[in-house]
Amino acid sequence: MKTRTIEKVTKPGIPHFVGDGFRVHNFIPGTSTMKRMDPFIMMDYNSKYNFPATDKPKGVGVHPHRGFETVTIAYRGRIQHDDSSGGGGIIGEGDVQWMTAASGVLHKEFHETEWSKTGGEFQMVQLWVNLPAKDKMSPPKYQAIANADINKVALPNNDGEVEVIAGKYNEKKGSASTFSPINMYNVKLKKGAKTQFTFPKHYTTALLMVEGDAKVNGDTNAPQDHFVMFSSDGESFSVEALNDTVILVLSGEPINEPIAAHGPFVMNTQEELIEAFQDFNTGKFGYLED
Repeated sequence: MKTRTIEKVTKPGIPHFVGDGFRVHNFIPGTSTMKRMDPFIMMDYNSKYNFPATDKPKGVGVHPHRGFETVTIAYRGRIQHDDSSGGGGIIGEGDVQWMTAASGVLHKEFHETEWSKTGGEFQMVQLWVNLPAKDKMSPPKYQAIANADINKVALPNNDGEVEVIAGKYNEKKGSASTFSPINMYNVKLKKGAKTQFTFPKHYTTALLMVEGDAKVNGDTNAPQDHFVMFSSDGESFSVEALNDTVILVLSGEPINEPIAAHGPFVMNTQEELIEAFQDFNTGKFGYLED
């Protein structure tokens, strides 16, 4: 089995705010194009940041989405989500929210009210996962995945565990249902632990170093908050934890369809983008109070 080549290790760029509640580094499409990272078409990473206490929760007000899914993973802090299809809830530490915007939703996301009153360290990932053309106009849906409901696989020698958010690991299925083949894991390794992952050669594969540092494929340093992108030239790669680490592992089959993206809409053609804006402007995405 051939080892995957590391294409690049990217340090976090200058952060920017999304609304007033998310201080993020953009890794996708920042490290490469949407097409290259297909089916993962956007990743904003809020590295650890301390928000002061406030009585008015910080966040992002009502905005539309169509044509893809948003996946929010909370590592620290608590987030309140609501959308115009009736989905929503609170994402606590370790939880995942998988929102299928598909034909269109209005959405808002804020720090949870009680958490905001005390503030504290906040860390999260928001990932956009593209949808195949045949599913882009399917009904919106919402998967609230509590950490307690995520399948966890213990690694040998008490080296740590793999939380299987989507896809499969050692025959354990992920909690999220997906429209195309996607593997998404939170890998928690103890210092000195070594492990290996294998995915189909043609899958788009990457790592986000959420906590701690590691060596990848034996000799490449992957420091905390860095993004590791692999070439599609092999099946396996190895990770050795230099200290206690948390790594977000992503590997998905490219959809290999045209991508037409503008702001909160990701479709296949410019005509579909125009239609999305028209539908949004004429109220077809429903109503959500700001």
